[in-house]
Amino acid sequence: MSLITATGNYGAGPAPIETDDVTIVVATRNRPDRLAETAAHHRAPLIVVDNASDEPVRLAGADVVALDTNIGAAARNVGVERARTPYVAFADDDSYWAPGSLAAAAALLRAHPRTALVAAEVRVGPAGRLDPVSAAMAAAPLGTPSGGAGPSILGFLACAVVVRRDAFLAAGGFLPRLFMYGEEALLAMDLAAAGWLLCYTPPLQVRHFPEPAGRDLRGRRRLETRNRVLTALLRRPPAVIARTATAALGTNPAALADGLRHVPWALRHRRRLPGPVEEALCRLAAEPDRGPGTAPP
Repeated sequence: MSLITATGNYGAGPAPIETDDVTIVVATRNRPDRLAETAAHHRAPLIVVDNASDEPVRLAGADVVALDTNIGAAARNVGVERARTPYVAFADDDSYWAPGSLAAAAALLRAHPRTALVAAEVRVGPAGRLDPVSAAMAAAPLGTPSGGAGPSILGFLACAVVVRRDAFLAAGGFLPRLFMYGEEALLAMDLAAAGWLLCYTPPLQVRHFPEPAGRDLRGRRRLETRNRVLTALLRRPPAVIARTATAALGTNPAALADGLRHVPWALRHRRRLPGPVEEALCRLAAEPDRGPGTAPP
């Protein structure tokens, strides 16, 4: 990888900084226009990790790290390692944190030292529609733990969380083998297994403007399904692995085949979760209105 000094004019740069305790990390690939639009709203120091875009990313006011290959969600790990603030906020190239949210997140994490991750409410599109994942988190099926910054969660949307940098790095960040789509589930489990709290904090807000078309939805579903299988193999008991594999066989056999190719690797890296974490995941799986991202199967 290499560091690029941003001297181009792809946007006006970030908005005035509202906190020095948070760094924003954005992983991007081949979407310079969307990145420039959202970067103008960022209110903290910004690190952009370019996942081997066809044309080098240039963005005024940002530290840009150029990767030689596309490593998917693990590109965020590179940004976290480069950051020097105690907290790191993730954003996608089509999202940004609402004014005041980053400073509020830093204050919450300072006030709640057992909390490693706070998840914001996500509002989608120009109309600000509530994301279904946020609605599911607001239902708080796991309650609010003592010492937590809000209701307990065991999943999240990566573009809408602020993490405690040291806890993120100690947990290993996003697993490169998963690449992307559904990569959050394993990290949530590992943070919880390490004794950290993860909390939904709706006073914080993220605005998300996904493209209505242009994404490979079939490829995304295949990766999501494969990653559910791999995550179960890595952390869950045999009964959950069997249910996850059976569901994948019924909905996306090719994805199941993709996952099974990694079985030897997964067994070498398998580590069962502590009982309370596994029990909480099972409770979430039993919730009839559980939204995607709040917990894996």
